[in-house]
Amino acid sequence: MGMRHVALNVRDMASSEHFYVELLGMGVEWRPDPDNLYLSSGPDNLALHKTAAEQFDEAAQRLDHIGFFLATPEAVDEWFEFLKADGVRMRNEPRTHRDGARSFYCYDPDGVVVQVIYHPPVVVYETENRS
Repeated sequence: MGMRHVALNVRDMASSEHFYVELLGMGVEWRPDPDNLYLSSGPDNLALHKTAAEQFDEAAQRLDHIGFFLATPEAVDEWFEFLKADGVRMRNEPRTHRDGARSFYCYDPDGVVVQVIYHPPVVVYETENRS
């Protein structure tokens, strides 16, 4: 079924929850305690684990980025404006790639790079495989 789960260490659970739930639209799946939160936007799962500031080692981060797929290239621009208006730090403006994808990158509250992307092969796959 493919990669459907990512777990992130976060410094500030409230800021991270706001970013992923309020801004990116993920739903809370399970909150076992104040230091752990499991989110989903359907076929995926994102775990947020609160890490004490003194234990948060930015040099140890090996993740390049995570991505959120959109159904149209126009939606990429709309999301860019929406997140920017909420004060989300942007890495770059939206651009269309050589393969027809359109995306931009921004940062979550802990500096994790988040790509917001329209990628035609994924949209075609999802459209053809909906039940």
